[in-house]
Amino acid sequence: MTAAAPDSPFPVYLDCDTGVDDSLALAYLVSSPAVRLVGVGTVSGNTSTEQAARNSLDLLALLGAPEVPVAVGARDHLRKAYDGGVPHIHGANGVGGVDLPTSPHDPVDSSAARLLIDLSHEHAGALHIVAIGPLTNLALALREDPTLPSRIAAVTIMGGAALAPGNITAVAEANVGNDPEAAAAVVEAAWDLTIVPLDVTMENVLHEADRLALLASDVPAARALGAILDHYFDFYLPTYGVRSSALHDPTYGVRSSALHDPLAAAIAAGGVTPTVAPRVPVVVDTTDGPGRGQTVVDLRGQRLGAVDHPGVRTRVVLATDRPLGPHLLEVITAPATRTAPVGA
Repeated sequence: MTAAAPDSPFPVYLDCDTGVDDSLALAYLVSSPAVRLVGVGTVSGNTSTEQAARNSLDLLALLGAPEVPVAVGARDHLRKAYDGGVPHIHGANGVGGVDLPTSPHDPVDSSAARLLIDLSHEHAGALHIVAIGPLTNLALALREDPTLPSRIAAVTIMGGAALAPGNITAVAEANVGNDPEAAAAVVEAAWDLTIVPLDVTMENVLHEADRLALLASDVPAARALGAILDHYFDFYLPTYGVRSSALHDPTYGVRSSALHDPLAAAIAAGGVTPTVAPRVPVVVDTTDGPGRGQTVVDLRGQRLGAVDHPGVRTRVVLATDRPLGPHLLEVITAPATRTAPVGA
């Protein structure tokens, strides 16, 4: 299959650990006219890979895209077993404790790694990968088929931190820190890679007024997302605008949340444009010391403006052209206009 024309939607495979912000990213990719979501693979992270698959299937049905195949991917990471996720952040079921209508569809029989490889042949040269969870499935796909990068148009991941602190250790971001070996394999692969790190995702925020707008939407999926966000907003109270003396008072402060995964989706789809994104060497620390999981980004020589290193195919997003929040709401609250299956 030849690459899609510039004015045509291009095919996207989404790899995710479907928690709250993954749900927003999934809704964005289904709703964006710029892309065709042709497959979803799940991995353990925010929740188990099995729960992430169920969440993805239920959300896809609610979004009017039940035909998108969902594959269950790796439960354990390359060097450690799944540890139970982060229910204090994403809720016991990964989607804020909200009970979504159950889709009648089940996951496909193949693994996420196999689904990705098959889609890379079906959409050779055109397929974009958006990965917003630990990168275990991508690493497994690279192991199974080292020629995979030759058929991929681009890869966009939410992960890492360049100048910002980490969020699971002083230096490690969760998606990279949960499986540094997998992240290292993805960074070292011969494809065009865009890393969307905490440096920019923490600066793109959804506010309580936005959540209430989702709850008031005529779009059922948008209303569900508004409910899903409630638990997530409580977790982020200490981060956005709450004094330390009020940390345990959920009625105080600015109810907001970061937009980690949706920003990566929007950048991949072209809805948000990086304005500072130099192509620079990146190394993932896979040692067992205090730096494990750190994305070591070589930003030397960038003081006077973004400078690309010759021959480097990895770009690290440090600034974007506009806030994501308003654009995200516009896309996911728009009335459904699809007349053909997403994966057609």
